[in-house]
Amino acid sequence: MKTFFKGTILLAVAAFAGECIEFVVNMVLARELGEQGLGMYMSILPTVFLIILLASFELPVSISKFVAEKDKNQHYRMLNYVLKWTVIFTIIVLPIVTFIIPHISVFNEFHPALKWIVIAFIPFVSFSSIARGYFMGKNLMGKIAAANLLRKLMQLILLASLYQMFEFSIEMAVFVAFCTLIGSEAIVFIYLIHMFVIHYQQMKRSPKEALAGKSVRNDLLSVSIPTTGLRVFHAITHAIQPFLIKAALIKAGVGAEVATEHFGMVAGIAMTIGFFPAFIAHSFMIMLIPTVSKEYAERNLPRLQHLLQQVFLITFIYGIPAVLFFYIFAEKLTTEFFHSPDASVYLQLLWPFFLLHFFIIPMQAFLIGLGLMKDAFFHSVWSTIVSYAVMYFLGSMPSFQMDGIIMGINAGAVLLMLMHYVTICKVIGVNLNLMPVKRIDFKS
Repeated sequence: MKTFFKGTILLAVAAFAGECIEFVVNMVLARELGEQGLGMYMSILPTVFLIILLASFELPVSISKFVAEKDKNQHYRMLNYVLKWTVIFTIIVLPIVTFIIPHISVFNEFHPALKWIVIAFIPFVSFSSIARGYFMGKNLMGKIAAANLLRKLMQLILLASLYQMFEFSIEMAVFVAFCTLIGSEAIVFIYLIHMFVIHYQQMKRSPKEALAGKSVRNDLLSVSIPTTGLRVFHAITHAIQPFLIKAALIKAGVGAEVATEHFGMVAGIAMTIGFFPAFIAHSFMIMLIPTVSKEYAERNLPRLQHLLQQVFLITFIYGIPAVLFFYIFAEKLTTEFFHSPDASVYLQLLWPFFLLHFFIIPMQAFLIGLGLMKDAFFHSVWSTIVSYAVMYFLGSMPSFQMDGIIMGINAGAVLLMLMHYVTICKVIGVNLNLMPVKRIDFKS
């Protein structure tokens, strides 16, 4: 437990610095791109993340879970298999993606070179995912923290430098924003691979246990497939969300350009401010996956119960003051940092969404560690269906418009939180008050 919280604090400190940098990055984007350009950037970003996600195949999660659960003598053989599979996977996927991406119509609204930069970036994502997963499983969180901080710092430096030196049209400015994002990821790739090679060489000289390739593949795929499915579902629905919101608003009588601006205010400003404290939740998530995996593999239910209680307590301590602060100072925050006072109302109305996600993020890590990836997936499906149905139904009404959109977003968060919470409580043997129950049934 001491190691868990030490690693979490390290990640949280680095993540806080990273979030401060990210905040400045979004301020630069908001000022340079304007509400229209920011709306364009936020509209295509989920699609780019979906492609990057497919390239990673959720290897960080599956590898970290394997490393945490298995003896260290098995790590070298496992990584050997993963490296070979990743080479084969990259060779197969690159030609397919090269053929498909130019035919995705959403890229037509942006600079022609954007699609080719995204394609070239796929191998970097695939191989750096192996390093991330290994370091997570070994609880070497200093390297993960350094990589995350380096990515955001390099993005800010590149972005500020280019915007300072040159004048761009809106289309070119959006393209430059993506170039800096992908360029910073490439720098992190170099750092992670360098550190990974050092550890890989050390493992090569250590005692090794023979492993069957089929066994390794089954262990990794049992985590990667459902977890990738969950992430792909999130990425697809987030990619659809901008168009759903704009379609609902247009049906309600709002102009297309105004609808894009409103989405930019929600996604680029309100979400940026509201999710600022989520660096703590994400730090918990990175630490929880290997920790919960290890404790559940050893059937140490009391430790898991105590861990959930501690995570919830800390989340209450920072989450409630954070959303209160954002609600009270919404207009000042959106005006001072983003020059957009109109976005303040969205920051205020979305407080349930932000607060609940501070709990949802670590709970998702619990579900993965407990081997309940399918449950996490179906919870997300149902909550998204409800959320999008409410968003479109109410958002398309002239009397609601953006208020209806906000209601739908909040409704999805409430449902997802409840489903995650009830499932975890049942599996680790606590009631809804987080108190241990007498009889504990282990889930196979």
